[in-house]
Amino acid sequence: MTLQLEAKNVELAITGMTCASCAARIERKLNKLDGVTATVNYATEKAKVVYSGEVGTQDLVAQVEAAGYGARLPQAEPDEVPEGDPLKQRLLGSAVLSVPVIALAMVPAWQFTYWQWISLTLAAPVLVWGAWPFHRAAFANLRHGAATMDTLISMGTLAAFGWSVYALLFGSAGLPGMKHPFEFTIERMAGDGAIYLEVAAGVTTFILAGRYFEARSKRRAGAALRALLDLGAKDVAVLRDGGERRIPIGDLAVGDRFLVRPGEKVATDGVVEDGGSAIDASLLTGESVPVEVGPGDTVAGATVNAGGRLVVRATRVGADTQLAQTARLVEEAQTGKARVQRLADRVSAVFVPIVIALAVATLAFWLGAGGTPSAAFTAAVAVLIIACPCALGLATPTALLVGTGRGAQLGILIKGPEVLESTRRVDTVVFDKTGTVTTGRMTLVEGDGEVLRLAGAVEAASEHPVARAIADAARERFGTLPSVADFRSTPGLGVEGVVEGRKVAVGRAASGSALTTVAVTWDGEVRGTLAVADTVKPTSAEAVRRLRGLGLTPVLLTGDGAVVARAVAAEVGIERVIAEVLPKDKADVVRGLQEDGKVVAMIGDGVNDAAALARADLGLAMGTGTDVAIEAADLTLVSGDLRAAADAIRLSRRTLRTIKGNLFWAFAYNVAALPLAAAGLLNPMLAGAAMAVSSVFVVTNSLRLRGFRAG
Repeated sequence: MTLQLEAKNVELAITGMTCASCAARIERKLNKLDGVTATVNYATEKAKVVYSGEVGTQDLVAQVEAAGYGARLPQAEPDEVPEGDPLKQRLLGSAVLSVPVIALAMVPAWQFTYWQWISLTLAAPVLVWGAWPFHRAAFANLRHGAATMDTLISMGTLAAFGWSVYALLFGSAGLPGMKHPFEFTIERMAGDGAIYLEVAAGVTTFILAGRYFEARSKRRAGAALRALLDLGAKDVAVLRDGGERRIPIGDLAVGDRFLVRPGEKVATDGVVEDGGSAIDASLLTGESVPVEVGPGDTVAGATVNAGGRLVVRATRVGADTQLAQTARLVEEAQTGKARVQRLADRVSAVFVPIVIALAVATLAFWLGAGGTPSAAFTAAVAVLIIACPCALGLATPTALLVGTGRGAQLGILIKGPEVLESTRRVDTVVFDKTGTVTTGRMTLVEGDGEVLRLAGAVEAASEHPVARAIADAARERFGTLPSVADFRSTPGLGVEGVVEGRKVAVGRAASGSALTTVAVTWDGEVRGTLAVADTVKPTSAEAVRRLRGLGLTPVLLTGDGAVVARAVAAEVGIERVIAEVLPKDKADVVRGLQEDGKVVAMIGDGVNDAAALARADLGLAMGTGTDVAIEAADLTLVSGDLRAAADAIRLSRRTLRTIKGNLFWAFAYNVAALPLAAAGLLNPMLAGAAMAVSSVFVVTNSLRLRGFRAG
């Protein structure tokens, strides 16, 4: 008989990752254990692990630590927010110390007696404390035979600082009156008379700045889940022991009966036992028309009671509710999202081994050619120093800062650099309907005259969204509406009341169209009909045309019925429609498109879209939508104007092109200067000036993004 071992799940918090290759390395290490299946997310810094057999959680933690990283088990209580941001403190401290070091090195007039020793004093903390994350990551990479941008930074800054210390202590650089002359000469010179402290300090500070801005956006990765859980009710009016009392939502148990008054959120998933009402479930389902419920009907937690008083019996609480399941879908989608490795890391993986090989070859050549050990070592170290990526540290953050700043001016919020790579490859755009392509509000589209005036007067006493649409239209057309007497609402049937002596009734009428139609009667006779609908935004059709112009194929995805969905799609110019999709299945539809080879952008605004937004290669949330959708997405369109989606993709693609251009020129500077260094012709002022010119070019190239125009 085979013993079936139960699989267990755990989520580990991972520390020490500096790039996507770190996440891949940890994942491979964990998956080597018997009975373990792990996925590691660099963005959220978490590992989701399924394990069985003899493996325990401590084994998992030990395996991560063996890979050179940290891991800890989830805590019952959330972590205390640390006093200050360590990365920000490192950046600010390094910047304060680096500015005078760079200024003294680049301006000979400021080089007073013993200035070089002051520079050493200021640069040392930057290299040891400020650059510590890079050194630690480089060591971890070295243990695994890998090279990333951290390896390049650590290697270059240590070479520059180490040679500077040698030149100060044992060469002529430490003598009183030593200067770095502002001369652009290409000649062999004594290496022990040059220091490169500004390289070590400046590169560290620039790259810390880039990491800080990236980390600031990455910290928001878990906010979607917190926002989801915040949507639920905080307390509930429970019926116990023959009376009513309010208790925290966490104390509610399956089987409890609770009240939901008009305008309140339903506390948890349950079944209606008494009363009738209309439930606005658009937050969870995306359906624009409220659902009529009565005894025996199910309701979901976090939906809103738009009508009468309900008594509900709880059937699911806590982690079993539809809201909690949606939160899990979002988390799983974020974890499963394709990883994007930094462009700089991919280049560094090739560049670093080449630089090290060139440095060794330079040392061997000079020794073999009869040069002195000092001259040979000087040339080899110069190769390492000139390879240090000053402009590389500016390449991504400057373009991202300018691009995101311009985006913010245009109402487009870009979360981070990893977002940009997705925009280049997107070929399919999936639209949610309600609140994205449409306004998300019921609006009168047919009906006027006395029928509208009297119906509006009666509907003004109701909280139903259809009623509000009719009442608002009547007020807009006629101003003040007449008063209503003997008002009565019958859930599922409609409302009635006496207006100006006439008994007026308004009720739902059968309709085969995409409109919601109501019949208006008075004095026992049907006097006319009114039709309301969730109308299409006036800019949606143009937005679809613009996205087609960018090479994207549009798809409409909605929980609404097929008739309504096809009518909306036809109005805006979308051929493919996927309708009547449950909220939990939206992410599966996106995954299905991806499995068909599509690179998918998803545009939505509701809680029901959050998992699909996170699952998509590029998620765009309407700024007029829910916090959950905004947090789960990669881009936010602040205005809610769908035309901004095309602008967002254009801006993202242009920002990505700028980053790639910056990286090219940053590395081109290194590659061009390497032969000079290998030949022993590296003048420190020439190196410093070339590095400065490279950095200025990168910044100037990035500033061109300020000229981006919408439309």
